[in-house]
Amino acid sequence: MPRIIGVDLPKEKRVDIALTYLYGIGHTLASRLLTATKIDPARRAKDLTDEEVARLTQAIQATCKVEGDLRREVAANIKRMMDIGCYRGSRHKKGLPVRGQQTRTNARTRKGPRPRVGVRKKARVAPAGAGAGRPAS
Repeated sequence: MPRIIGVDLPKEKRVDIALTYLYGIGHTLASRLLTATKIDPARRAKDLTDEEVARLTQAIQATCKVEGDLRREVAANIKRMMDIGCYRGSRHKKGLPVRGQQTRTNARTRKGPRPRVGVRKKARVAPAGAGAGRPAS
């Protein structure tokens, strides 16, 4: 199982698909990296040699931010927007959709589960032979 920048790539998948398991690498960037390093995208990740993994790692580090650095940068950008008080920052702060989606009905991913107002559990019905406190006749 090849390990690139602290992430284990799935060994049974094609290399071009396995690279997308890295945060910040999509299909287009994965194919560009493979052409730059002259690795066949149709090969499986388990078939990569140590030298090819090293070439890929070097190419990734040279061309783009991935994983921890990218996550830190995105978090810093969101924090900056919240600090300056812009509209997008306020939406992040409130946990609402940021890019103009409607919130009257959908947006459950951002807003969380719907609050249950006025819903009570049904009273348990006693079994027929239990005789809930009534004398037997």
